[in-house]
Amino acid sequence: MSISVLIEVYNEEKHIETCIQSAKLLTDTIIVVDMESTDKTVEIVKKYNVLLYSFPYSHYVEPAREFGIRQIKTDWVMILDADERMTKELANEINTVVSRKSLVVGKEEITHYKIPRKNMFNGTKWLENGGWWPDSQMRLINTKAFQTWPENIHSTPQINGTVGYLTQPFLHYFHGNISTMVQKTVVFENIESDLLYKANRNVSTITFFRKFFGELWRRLFKGKGFLDGEIGIIESVYQAFSKTITYLFLYEKKRRTL
Repeated sequence: MSISVLIEVYNEEKHIETCIQSAKLLTDTIIVVDMESTDKTVEIVKKYNVLLYSFPYSHYVEPAREFGIRQIKTDWVMILDADERMTKELANEINTVVSRKSLVVGKEEITHYKIPRKNMFNGTKWLENGGWWPDSQMRLINTKAFQTWPENIHSTPQINGTVGYLTQPFLHYFHGNISTMVQKTVVFENIESDLLYKANRNVSTITFFRKFFGELWRRLFKGKGFLDGEIGIIESVYQAFSKTITYLFLYEKKRRTL
């Protein structure tokens, strides 16, 4: 069985080289889909023997993933973001999975796998608590079973067959600094608020308090985020802020229509 790694990028000159190097732990068949980067991302990618495609810019990765999977000729694809890293242990597990005969659960073949993800705050601290682990992601897909990836942020791909679960994690180096976190939050939560607006979701001032304290409780206390020390507390507070921003945007959009 053959496998490719798909990486979608936009202005990832700080991450893409290390990402490609880690992908080579699994396979030399690597496809990069660039969403019209304006930095040195493409220049760096061209130094490696990988397939490079251009795709129109989008604030989120799902359309580029759909496009990228359509270009792949191998039986399997492993999807990585530029700030994520393959490990030797995961590469070995994946090679074992894709090399053996088909596994069947009930009457359906396992055609896609969820993989646990270690979220590394600022590249150093593993967030083991606060709801951040195992953070399983649908990343290993049999291309013959793949149907589509809906063009919505954080959407789930549609795949024939049933899902399996791997045990070895991949690494996610996210939230490099607070200013970058805020910039991404403004973009992504604005998109989330658009979806809520189209769904005619109600919002009032009490919603802000309910969302903030509800998320803070879930992350910091129920999820025991405080066990990760200062970083766990910061991340819990920030996630509560992020959730509240979504509904502040929604409130503003609804007020405009009155």
